Amino acid sequence: MSVIKNKRSLSELEFFHNAIKLRKEMTSLLLRDFGVKARNKDTQVLPKLYKMEKEDGEAFLKLCEQYKITSMLETYPEWLIREFRESILQNLRELMKNITCANSIYPVCRAELTERRIYQDRAIGNCETLLQEMAYAMSVLPNDANKYMGYVDIIQREIALLKGWRKSDNKLKAKLKK
Repeated sequence: MSVIKNKRSLSELEFFHNAIKLRKEMTSLLLRDFGVKARNKDTQVLPKLYKMEKEDGEAFLKLCEQYKITSMLETYPEWLIREFRESILQNLRELMKNITCANSIYPVCRAELTERRIYQDRAIGNCETLLQEMAYAMSVLPNDANKYMGYVDIIQREIALLKGWRKSDNKLKAKLKK
């Protein structure tokens, strides 16, 4: 017999499953370079866009006309996308490492409980760092910020799940005192 959906409790490893989902979703975003697309720019608008001196603009347009260049492909700096990608991937790796390390410890003494909590705190810190990276990417990249909000929601859910997991360890703490 099944339990009604709104009466179900979270699985014990919901924080782990959500972290895996987060890692997959973020990797997918990074594979698409944050959804930043190259754009064709008409060469006629480039002198004004780049605020060229009048003589330079005329020389530029003359060269474009001479070589039959009508548009130029404008891309976002690859180095910036690469920096975001490396930082986010590193944080995701660290998040999974900290969750795995914390989950591998079943505390039977206070020292082990403290060690487990440190890993849980680090995992929460990784999520907070991911939020900061996403906020910065949203402010810098020429995309609609709403495109990134689904990822932010998954990160915030992970933080809530990790905090709940950490809080549930208080029961173990009470048992260890006895």
